[in-house]
Amino acid sequence: MNAGTKSWVPYASLLVLFWGVWGAFSSEPNSRYGYPNEMIYIIWACTMLIPAYFAMRGNTFDRRPTAAVYGLIAGLTGAGGQLLLFHALANGPAYLIFPLVSLSPVVTVLMAMALLRERINRLALVGVVAALAAIVLLSIPSGTDDSNSHGPWLLMAILICVAWGVQAFCMRKAAVVGVNSATTFGWMTISGLLLVPVAFVMMGDFPSDAPWQAPALTAVTQVLNAVGALFLVMAFSRGKATVVAPVTNALAPVLTIVLSLAVYRTLPNVWGALGIVLALVGSTLMVYSDEKSGENSVAPGAADDGADVLPAPQKS
Repeated sequence: MNAGTKSWVPYASLLVLFWGVWGAFSSEPNSRYGYPNEMIYIIWACTMLIPAYFAMRGNTFDRRPTAAVYGLIAGLTGAGGQLLLFHALANGPAYLIFPLVSLSPVVTVLMAMALLRERINRLALVGVVAALAAIVLLSIPSGTDDSNSHGPWLLMAILICVAWGVQAFCMRKAAVVGVNSATTFGWMTISGLLLVPVAFVMMGDFPSDAPWQAPALTAVTQVLNAVGALFLVMAFSRGKATVVAPVTNALAPVLTIVLSLAVYRTLPNVWGALGIVLALVGSTLMVYSDEKSGENSVAPGAADDGADVLPAPQKS
């Protein structure tokens, strides 16, 4: 199969679109209505069923133990990291936690280079470094926080960073060993639902006094999150983890900032503006270098997808 027949770029672009919009409005249920973050997680886990249903149409669920192992690891590290993030934010400063968590693509890149033997040329390497720097800069808030700069939250942030880095690697590894994207996403959906009781325990009381707008807004925004996660799995099955992880993690916050500027009239700080520039430059370099090389990075798992969400790009 030619590498150009199933490029990762359209799926990564859709991921950036969905996660960028989700990022701009994801905090509304909590900030506007005081809706518990754990309840937001529970609704998100349920919304994962929607894209999972459409993903499985026309595809066969891979029942091999290998598919279950990589799918469950990807799902549990992603969902578990999300739950741990809620606890970390309750005990530490967000302005320090998010830059640490945002370094998860470093873990993915290192694992892909060491375990999958993925290699990137010098131009793409410059793009990776620029994108990783952009991720950190985009995570620096404009305000200040008087919270303590040390405590148990530091270990939690590091664990989340590693967990999400491992999650992305497992998505790519699953495709490399021939697991189709629908199966991997199906196991991720199951994993998210398995942790719903944990979220209930963390929440304590059910928010019975919350207005109907809170769960409704949560459902709408979390559908964007869930569909974006499906596009992430599909992008990893078609592109190198060393490229896909930095590109998607750098560009989604850029769209979030642009939407926040348009909707909330909020200007990014100096670091955010610099991060936007680095994200665009780094992503452009990586995409250009990867597509120009013509190297086939489509994994067998992508070839096994019976029904793509997007039609394969046609050559001119």
